[in-house]
Amino acid sequence: MTFRYPNGKKFVQKRSPSASKNVKKDERFSNRGMTLEEDINETNEYYLAHNIAVIHKKPTPLQIVNVHYPARSAAVVTEAYFKKPSTTDYNGVYKGKYIDFEAKETKNKTSFPLKNFHDHQISHMKQVVQQGGISFALLRFTLVDELYLVFSKDLFSYVENKDINRKSIPKKDIESFGTKIELGFHPRVDYLKIIDKII
Repeated sequence: MTFRYPNGKKFVQKRSPSASKNVKKDERFSNRGMTLEEDINETNEYYLAHNIAVIHKKPTPLQIVNVHYPARSAAVVTEAYFKKPSTTDYNGVYKGKYIDFEAKETKNKTSFPLKNFHDHQISHMKQVVQQGGISFALLRFTLVDELYLVFSKDLFSYVENKDINRKSIPKKDIESFGTKIELGFHPRVDYLKIIDKII
């Protein structure tokens, strides 16, 4: 099945770093090698099941273009377009506060590419902050298996200057203003314990 963005470009699914046969697996936790999205989804399921928070991945509206009917009782979508650019990946409610965040991964070891953030996503994050919501990004450096929570306000100055002189955020900067999240078992990515410190 082919998905396309509103500008006609094909959507390419990001592959997990473990999809490569050359990547060594770290067996300290059974969940190593999972994508950031899978880790967050399982974390959110844990939060929901334990009445901690209600946070979900936002669905992406699709415009179906072609459908194949291999049988009378079955339909397979063979081509579809994203109706509009997405905002951020996740949103929900925690302790009466609106939570809205983006999840990104990179294979870079020393910096995080700014091209991973789109203008409409940054604009959305700013609107959330202006309305008193809590907005942030979860940034994973896959090759060194490190994950950081970075509040949106700390991203804005880097992203706003990306066309002038910056193409990435140095990892040492992320380490200084972000908060490292250690991968656990249940929940896998306990990002709400960081949010607890600001509310």
